[in-house]
Amino acid sequence: MHICRLGVAIAIAALFGLATPARAVPSGHVTDDVGVFLSTFTGAKTPDLDVAAIDVRFQGSYFKLTGVMAGNIDTSHAGIYAWGIDRGAGQEHFVHGMPPAGFGVKFDTVLLVNNDGTANTLDFVAGGGLKPCSTCVITIKDNVVTALLPLDLVSSRGLSQGAFTFNLWPRVALNSNADISDFAPDASNVGVPEPASVTLLAVGLLALFGVRRVRFG
Repeated sequence: MHICRLGVAIAIAALFGLATPARAVPSGHVTDDVGVFLSTFTGAKTPDLDVAAIDVRFQGSYFKLTGVMAGNIDTSHAGIYAWGIDRGAGQEHFVHGMPPAGFGVKFDTVLLVNNDGTANTLDFVAGGGLKPCSTCVITIKDNVVTALLPLDLVSSRGLSQGAFTFNLWPRVALNSNADISDFAPDASNVGVPEPASVTLLAVGLLALFGVRRVRFG
């Protein structure tokens, strides 16, 4: 039921975006086929490792990253929800792994959200290995995993933060590409829509300008 409701919301958002082509901003929403796992995945094909939809957006001083799975999150087995982020230095890291995977998925840093509510970051540019993300806010409810990632943890590597792109892949371990169950989007990244406040301000200014033209024209 949760997935169906989100699908409707995403469809409405997509239609709104198509109705305003002048904005030319990424949608921030992606739906993914349910029941389809990577052929290279060797783990148990459980619904909580199957991405149904993702949503990426600005939330104040955070990125709000939401992953909707095909089933409730099951902590009886390992589960990691990895958000790959391209800040400008992204590469297709998985292409060179075994087995090759993730063609078109570029990233230079990763937020790893564990199904127990903890999180770590891994910066491929700065190095230093896994670092606990103590300032991340993780919420897991039913089949939805949400992370608030502070903007100060993802400094630019060539792109403005509004131009960062994202991909979500669940996995059961950090050993090889065979641990990855799914990618969303499948072979690309999704961008961040502009903050709603900016859009509303622009609409308000245009409306005000129109009123002034009618009044003084």
